[in-house]
Amino acid sequence: MTDLHFSTADYGAATRLGQFAKWGMVPIRFVVGLVFLLHGGQKLFVFGLAGTADIMGKLGLPLPALCAAIVIAVELLGGLAILLGAFTRLAGALLAFEMLVAIFVARLHGGFFAPYGYEFELTLLAACLTFALSGPGQLSLEEMLWRRSPKT
Repeated sequence: MTDLHFSTADYGAATRLGQFAKWGMVPIRFVVGLVFLLHGGQKLFVFGLAGTADIMGKLGLPLPALCAAIVIAVELLGGLAILLGAFTRLAGALLAFEMLVAIFVARLHGGFFAPYGYEFELTLLAACLTFALSGPGQLSLEEMLWRRSPKT
C-alpha cells in the first residue's frame, strides 16, 4: 500500500484550479441563454406572433396562437433568466419541456442529424436539464442575491 503525500505546491495548484470551478457554468449559461433569447426574439420580431402561430398550426399543435405566445415568452424570458443566472432551475425545466415537444412534434421524423434532425434540440434539452437539476452555478445572479447569507 502506498502512502500518499501532498506537497504545499500540490495544494496550491489544486486551490488555483478550484478557483476556476466557480466559472464552470458561465460559458454554457451564456451560450444557451443567448441562443434561446435570440430564437425568441426571432419569433417575436421577425416572424411575429401570427407567423409563429402559423408554424405551430402547421405542426398540428392545438391553439396555435396560444402555443406561439407561450413559446415566445418562455424563450425570451427563459433565455434571459439562464443568461443572468436567475430563476435558472425553473427556466431550465420550461425550456427542457419545450425542447422535448420540439423534438417529438417537429424534428423526430428528420432523423438525428441537422439540418432536419433533432441533434440541436437534444443538445439544448441536455443543457436545460442540467440547469434544472444543478442550478446556475456560483457566478450567477441567484448566488449573489439569494443564497449568500449576511455576515454578522
